[in-house]
Amino acid sequence: MKTGESEEMYLETILVLKKNNPCVHAVDVAAALNYSRPSVSRGVNLLKSKGYIEVGESGEISLTAAGEQKAADIWERHGVITELLVKMGADLSLAEENACRIEHVISPGLFDILKNHLKTL
Repeated sequence: MKTGESEEMYLETILVLKKNNPCVHAVDVAAALNYSRPSVSRGVNLLKSKGYIEVGESGEISLTAAGEQKAADIWERHGVITELLVKMGADLSLAEENACRIEHVISPGLFDILKNHLKTL
């Protein structure tokens, strides 16, 4: 797993999956991202070593406080960028698709500008 963008995709995916089902396993993450199980296993181990997740004896993944915060920040960027793109005229599917890319590379400063601008619309 590449760090940064992929790490964020994993955390965001775990957060979203947990909203629908509190018992999330690596196989669920693999299915959601359409990644191989070995790739997700490596990703899960990296997130675990960084202190973002814990893995229970049954393989259930839970976010630590640090992981929850990082995932929530990513999810907020996703929502703000999607909403802004829709308000600019993009249809929802196009906005969602591009927000997924933008949210991982946008600088904190530019995100704050977009977020504040959205409040004025």
